[in-house]
Amino acid sequence: PQNRRTDDGSIPRGKRHGKTCSTKGMGVRVLPMRQSYRIIPVYTADVSGVCSALYELGGMTVMYDPSGCNSTYNTHDELRWYDQDSLIFISGLTEIDAVMGNDRKFINDITYTASELHPAFIALAGSPIPFLNGTDFPAIARIIEKETGIPTFFVPTNGMHDYVYGAGIALEKIASRFVKAPDWQKKRDVSMRRVNLLGVTPLDFGPQENVELLKENLKAYGWDVFSTWAMEDDLKTLQMSGEADINLVVSAVGLWAAKVLWEKYHIPYVIGTPNQWLAEDISRALEHTVTQKTDPVTVYLQNRMQQEAEIALIGEPVTMGSLAAGIEKQYGRAARVLCPLKECDTLLGQKDAVVLGEEAMEEALKSARIIVADPLYRPICPKDSTFYEFPHVAFSGRIYFHNLS
Repeated sequence: PQNRRTDDGSIPRGKRHGKTCSTKGMGVRVLPMRQSYRIIPVYTADVSGVCSALYELGGMTVMYDPSGCNSTYNTHDELRWYDQDSLIFISGLTEIDAVMGNDRKFINDITYTASELHPAFIALAGSPIPFLNGTDFPAIARIIEKETGIPTFFVPTNGMHDYVYGAGIALEKIASRFVKAPDWQKKRDVSMRRVNLLGVTPLDFGPQENVELLKENLKAYGWDVFSTWAMEDDLKTLQMSGEADINLVVSAVGLWAAKVLWEKYHIPYVIGTPNQWLAEDISRALEHTVTQKTDPVTVYLQNRMQQEAEIALIGEPVTMGSLAAGIEKQYGRAARVLCPLKECDTLLGQKDAVVLGEEAMEEALKSARIIVADPLYRPICPKDSTFYEFPHVAFSGRIYFHNLS
């Protein structure tokens, strides 16, 4: 209902957060603003997450949408758009096709384009309109695969999840459909310890040089990065990922693929981002997990300080959790992670929290003396806090591109 006004045109005062107040005997329900945004932006959507995860793998990614998803993706979320080719398409869904359910036009456009470009695979990503219409994407994928002979799959996006969900399921599809079983009879140099990095996209890590730093940090402790999911490696390399000794989940995006590879081929995994402060701890965890065949270990949650944290880090749980653990190790000051992304609860520690919505984040930051976050969070931070800028492509896009490396 509309806010009711008094005789002088003003809105009557009342208690917030959904409680009822009364004026002149009439009850007025003030709706809460939870999970709404008026100052800060929202995170990159699941559709863009799919495109980012599959960008370099030689496949053809098709967003089923009128046009908006592609323009948002290429102008804000994708750092590689102008420097590196990829087969990212928008279907150009029209109103009449959406209303009438004309899926054949969508299928014909894809099969014709695929016959011209010969992609390694075809990935279909949904948007809000086909989601509301109930488009049968799995059936469409089967038809396209039958007509083209090209592996085709659907990533169940609808534009209402964040990038972690979309990119994570996209890499899960690659793991389940394309990774070959390891050849245990094949002789190899056992002195070379191989690790796959899972969950590497520019949305979390920015330009390629940042990924190279992670590789160098692991190399310093004797680890050879066999494949990177999915920057600077092609589909053929990822198909051979089963030859590695272990997987390292460096962001929440990689967790889906890690679970698939564990279930299919019993490749163990460890969770953590090998920044300069945590690389040694991660190396020890990788070694222990490989030799002892232990359950997955979340390195950055081990040996954390238990006292009340004065440092707050906002962002993706694995990268920021690893940074928080590194800060505690290096400086002896307690830190906590405030995660604004859904479906990440299992990647957080006892002090950490999932915080959804602008009001909730502003409230959670009130007690923080030091804040590490994307610069666009600054307006909702306490004025007396110390703010350290940590740009996140999935939040502020290419605005701070030159500050990412």
